[in-house]
Amino acid sequence: MAVASKKRGKGQPAQQQHHRPGLESEMTPRPKAKPAKHVGSGKLRDKVALITGGDSGIGRAVAIAFAREGADVAFVYLNEHSDAEETKRLVEAEGRKCLPIAGDIGYESICRDAVERAVKELGGLDILVNNAAEQHPQEKIEEIDREQLERTFSTNVFGMFFMTKAAMKYLKDGVVNIINTTSVTAYRGSPELLDYSSTKGAQVAFTRSLAKNLAKRNIRVNAVAPGPIWTPLIPSTFDKEKVKGFGTDVPLGRAGQPEEVASCFVFLASDDASYMTGQVLHPNGGEVVNG
Repeated sequence: MAVASKKRGKGQPAQQQHHRPGLESEMTPRPKAKPAKHVGSGKLRDKVALITGGDSGIGRAVAIAFAREGADVAFVYLNEHSDAEETKRLVEAEGRKCLPIAGDIGYESICRDAVERAVKELGGLDILVNNAAEQHPQEKIEEIDREQLERTFSTNVFGMFFMTKAAMKYLKDGVVNIINTTSVTAYRGSPELLDYSSTKGAQVAFTRSLAKNLAKRNIRVNAVAPGPIWTPLIPSTFDKEKVKGFGTDVPLGRAGQPEEVASCFVFLASDDASYMTGQVLHPNGGEVVNG
């Protein structure tokens, strides 16, 4: 996710949150996570999905969309308890079970516990969505200290490895699939998000490599690389003026909504994408990237 360099479309009201990873309940306007036009057709009937970063933003929208398609959902979040309760309510409103799990995915033990709880309480694991991420903009590489570098990689890369590793013994050959959330910054870079962009590039390489590694088991591994999407990560990361112009420099002239990204995850999680593995989808408002 990147900051707009010039304003050509409609941005967001100026706002800023001073706590990370941010709360969706404090955003104006609220991100759209419940797709009004999405009519479920049972694409994921009786599946069990585990989503990291599922309390808000893209993760919340994916959780709702999966539930609408018939899946029960467990999701991991850091400490945004009020947002997590709202996501739980929205998933259960679709008639499916929902299990929120608080914890820092940078720790391998947390990932193991989350997977085991999802399997025990929801009856299995069919879909893993590695979505959680954090970012800390800095103007110069000299300003990125070891603590920030390790923190960003711990969540964005280590967490993805740990969660996938923990899930492997529960994933059935030929049945399940893994979907990773990367970013447009993996393809075109970001001058203020050097460490974040680096982790997103690593996620693309991880997706392609794991897809080849698991092909013999017929486990599909794909990714989604969103562009500027209106999520709590934005007002909790950037200052008011940058938030105001966020997303206006893409061809469609606006930031995307989480609901506009969730359909990519539904497609990749379903049998509609049965011949796709090692691929990346690009809901980014029209920016053409090599991917």
